[in-house]
Amino acid sequence: MFVGDDWAEDHHDIEVVDSSGRRLTRARLPEGVSGMARLHAMLGELAGEDADEAEVLVGIETDRGPWVRALITAGYTVLAVNPLQAARFRDRLGVSGAKSDPGDAHVLADMVRTHGHELRPVAGDSAQAEAVKVVTRTHKTLIWERTRHTQRLRHALRDYFPAALAAFDDLDAAEALELLGKAPTPAQAAKLTTAQIGAALKRARRRNVPAKAAAIQTALRAEHLGQPEEVTAAYAASITALLAVLTTLNTQVKVLEAQVEAHFGRHPAVEIVLSQPGLGVVLGARVLAEFGDDPARYASAKARKNYAGTSPITRASGKKKVALARYVHNDRLIDALLSQAFSTLRVSPNAHAYYQRQRTRGVGHNAALRQLSNRLVGILHGCLRTGTCYDEATAWSHHAELATG
Repeated sequence: MFVGDDWAEDHHDIEVVDSSGRRLTRARLPEGVSGMARLHAMLGELAGEDADEAEVLVGIETDRGPWVRALITAGYTVLAVNPLQAARFRDRLGVSGAKSDPGDAHVLADMVRTHGHELRPVAGDSAQAEAVKVVTRTHKTLIWERTRHTQRLRHALRDYFPAALAAFDDLDAAEALELLGKAPTPAQAAKLTTAQIGAALKRARRRNVPAKAAAIQTALRAEHLGQPEEVTAAYAASITALLAVLTTLNTQVKVLEAQVEAHFGRHPAVEIVLSQPGLGVVLGARVLAEFGDDPARYASAKARKNYAGTSPITRASGKKKVALARYVHNDRLIDALLSQAFSTLRVSPNAHAYYQRQRTRGVGHNAALRQLSNRLVGILHGCLRTGTCYDEATAWSHHAELATG
């Protein structure tokens, strides 16, 4: 039986078809235990006496959540369908543009029936890997939020207090947040003494405090264009709120970082992942979390590279053939992998040499990093498959032969 599951926050539209495409049943089920029980009962009734031997394939546009976990636990094969794939498949069944939840369930059911062999089953990652994913994603989300709020703070200061931008290199640094909180207006900031500034720098554990305090005071007291007093007061109230948010984000980023280290440290593959060049605890945890730890998920190094988005795609038509970057990818994973590639330039001689060879060929910096990252993903796949830690000579032996041959 082939099941299409179009999910919403509080319900699921279900359609079941057989191998010929004939609709067996359809229903709208509530989210939660009651809905899952009704789904089991529905499928059991359709299977009849062959319920124990029946194979059920479920197509759904998500790969996470309690509902998906319950489907997997029940023994169903769950195929995660990309919404873009489903939308394009819908266009094959009709060109009117009509769309409905029951209609989407039908599309998913038919897609699973005809193209199930080409869809990726939801990975059977361990609970440890899922836990690492939860904390690493939240940790990274908070960092992204901090960046957004820092940019908002920067834009507000530029509009009424440009001297603060000259005084502080990092607006989300502890001393900047403290001093701007004490003196959010140009007039108040100009009254800060070197002793007050120095105390904030000491609490932030900065070096060369006297010189930095004097430089900050000079910048804050420099002449600059400003706003009327009433407008300045409004801006001050606004950035005070932003400062409070940034302070909280800084605290929670540190709290989540400790959780990332704790959960990642308990995973069986931690030693192998941390042996890879350019991967520390946080970055290594992100890579493990986004790849998952299902040993059957990636049939080859190429499959892992394709999922990572580091391998190129080929577009060929007639006599024209070009290789392009794969822009449809897991944003969190590619962010971690490119950060790893950049870090390896300092710690791995062979990785640095590989990068330089790409640059010598006229490849740009970002493209060369992506190619290096592609190579590093292949090395990681080999290490995980064989259960061995990274070895510089072994990992790059083939490329060393090509370079000297």
